[in-house]
Amino acid sequence: MGNGETRFDVVGAEAISGILARSRREVVRLVRDAYLAHRSGRTINPDSYFLSFPDRPTARIIALPARLRDAPAEEADSGAGSGKADVAGIKWIASFPENHERGLARASAVVVLNDMATGFPYACLEGSHISAARTAASAVLAAGLLHGGTRARSVAIVGCGPIAATHVDYLLDTGWDIASFRVHDRVDGRADAFRDRLRARGQSAETTATVADAVRGAEVVLFATTSPAPYLDDPGLFTAEQTILHVSLRDLGVPVILGAQNIVDDVEHCLKARTSVHLAELHTGGRGFIAGTIADLLTGHIAPDPGRVRILSPFGLGVLDLAVARFVHGRAVAEGHAVAINGFFTAP
Repeated sequence: MGNGETRFDVVGAEAISGILARSRREVVRLVRDAYLAHRSGRTINPDSYFLSFPDRPTARIIALPARLRDAPAEEADSGAGSGKADVAGIKWIASFPENHERGLARASAVVVLNDMATGFPYACLEGSHISAARTAASAVLAAGLLHGGTRARSVAIVGCGPIAATHVDYLLDTGWDIASFRVHDRVDGRADAFRDRLRARGQSAETTATVADAVRGAEVVLFATTSPAPYLDDPGLFTAEQTILHVSLRDLGVPVILGAQNIVDDVEHCLKARTSVHLAELHTGGRGFIAGTIADLLTGHIAPDPGRVRILSPFGLGVLDLAVARFVHGRAVAEGHAVAINGFFTAP
């Protein structure tokens, strides 16, 4: 670009949503590669920072800074699109549950990408779609590993919001064969709408009156609620035939956690903020109940335990947001969907 100027791109939700909808299998692969990079030490992923508000106790904004480096041999095949094999950045994501009363989405976010050659930010992307996609891709990746395949007689959905919808899209669009769905939400109309959405996709689906009715006997269970504290304490509700995607992190009581094979994305990250596994650590005084991470499954260091219910508790890593945002930015530039703001930064 010359004259010391750098390019800064802005990519909005409409373009991002379209790119992600066409790229679900690729996003799962990007998330898989990011987990392996994290295991091999090619990431920096500090603790998330929670900005809380005494006058708004249900609301929070979370900062997830990170750095992601491709291995040299992977650079040509990384799918990054932007050509930046070494990238840093941050996701800044707000959760304001009371937005539902205003007719607005609970979550809103941006992702900023920085070029590690100069330190300059080079893109700002709408982040809620990226966040939902990386969360769903992570869960679907782990589900296939823990469940031992991509076929299920029944899948239970507890919490029928946008995050659950994204997970279902990732399951169905990455080849899962699901005979039936059972869905539950404390708001009846939301569960009915979710059931109808599934039926519109040609799926067999029904609503249930209680969480227990949805969960009992389902081979795969997705928790995608906004629960602030555990409410399911009976280990007898779950069986060794089940894989639990505990995406909302605070639905399951300590007895359920201690009776399961527990998989997380990163041990240090998940054992905080009074998640169910954090409460189990506080209860036991140790971490021996955690079997390992998604990367441990990918590399064969651990295997699914067929004798116990298997629970995934993914806290969410900033490097996943970087991997997906970098890919989306590259696609958006190639397809003409990135708005370039030339002169946004001017080098001295």
